[in-house]
Amino acid sequence: MKKLASAIAILSASVLISACSYKEKIDAAAQRAQSDAQRAEAAATTAQTASQNALAASQKADQEAASAQDSVRRANDAVARLEAAFSTSVTK
Repeated sequence: MKKLASAIAILSASVLISACSYKEKIDAAAQRAQSDAQRAEAAATTAQTASQNALAASQKADQEAASAQDSVRRANDAVARLEAAFSTSVTK
């Protein structure tokens, strides 16, 4: 009977030690997963910020391109007026 009780006690102790070992592994895995999730969230935030910055830069580039096109149009108009003024002064 004492041998049976000892065997049960040893078996119970080994099960308890084994369970604690698995719990530590599970806790460590959960901490790693949480850390990975936080890093992924930070990366997503950084990507979103970069996307917003790229959108703003794109809009500014569009505005600058429109301004450049307007400058070209004004320059062409000025050249056309100069050519017209020159041709009328030469023909007089």
